[in-house]
Amino acid sequence: MLFWILVAVITAVVGAVLLFPLLRGAKEAADYRSGEAEVYRDQLRELDRDLAGGLISPEEAGYARAEIGRRLIAVSKGEATEAKSPARGNYRFSQAFIIVLLPAIGLCLYLANGNPGLPSQPLEARLEKPGNDLAISIVKIEQHLAQNPDDAKGWEVLAPIYFKTNRIADAELAYRNVIRLLGPNATRLGDLGEVLVVKANGVVTAEARSVLQQSLALDTANPRTLFYLALALEQEGKAGDAKSAFEALARLSPPDAPWLAAVNEHIVKNGGQPTASANANAPGNPTAEDVAAANALSSGDRQQMIRGMVESLDAKLKDDPKNFEGWMRLIRSYAVLNDRERAADALKRGLAAFPADGGEGRQLLALAKELGLPTEVKQQ
Repeated sequence: MLFWILVAVITAVVGAVLLFPLLRGAKEAADYRSGEAEVYRDQLRELDRDLAGGLISPEEAGYARAEIGRRLIAVSKGEATEAKSPARGNYRFSQAFIIVLLPAIGLCLYLANGNPGLPSQPLEARLEKPGNDLAISIVKIEQHLAQNPDDAKGWEVLAPIYFKTNRIADAELAYRNVIRLLGPNATRLGDLGEVLVVKANGVVTAEARSVLQQSLALDTANPRTLFYLALALEQEGKAGDAKSAFEALARLSPPDAPWLAAVNEHIVKNGGQPTASANANAPGNPTAEDVAAANALSSGDRQQMIRGMVESLDAKLKDDPKNFEGWMRLIRSYAVLNDRERAADALKRGLAAFPADGGEGRQLLALAKELGLPTEVKQQ
């Protein structure tokens, strides 16, 4: 019962707040009209006193009385017109809507979707049993770590969650704590290096490169580390060294490695030829036959063939817009072909499928910044 009393009180308060401007406006208009009419009546009385005292002639008094009377009649007519005007009808409709319809609509919506009998769940109770609520689970782990900052397992669980939910600064702190407490290894250093690259919007900074080189020293065949270090060479303008590094990564990778498409794009960007080992099942990736045919063509024909493959990928993404890797390849491919307008359009369409506030959207924007594309785009 208390719940419904509170609902009634809140409804009444909201209704009063909404009605007040309407009632005040009507009252102020009426007061203004009444005050104006009283002024003209005072002027008529003053005119009679002036005439009786001989201050003005009867002819002047007649002219003045006629003018004041005309104004008084106009004000009286205005009051009558206002009483019958559509605006006053609109006021009444607005008042009826606020008093009757608005509470009725709110009540119907609540009865259809609400549950007044549901017991309250304070934060402490939700923290005890978070269920599938990721946000509550994160809060619970954070509270635990606030009291136990040296719990390496907690930081290890929280770090990838922060990264996937785009809390990059928190992810960096978590990975640093994991390394501090458990010691460095190739995976942990690689995770931290990747976070530093994402934090810099796709740029392999000196700090990120130093961390990645430490990771490489512990695992010389880690593909993620090799990719980012090759990307660092590319960003420094060392196209030859970058091409060799990406080609070496392609040779080390298994034929169905999901990162080979991106590696091939960088090889082409730095003046090389794509390898034939990319995953043939991924849309837009060249098959072994495509690569052999491309090598047999002239430079102009090869360029035309590559453009055809890119346009084929573009068409496939229109039917399958949720293919994130496909959008990454398409944006990079158009940039490699120096078709910046289509690259920017692909970025815009990619962000329509993967909004910028999500993890995939941030990666699309980081890629665009890496390629020198405008990142201030309006999502479709």
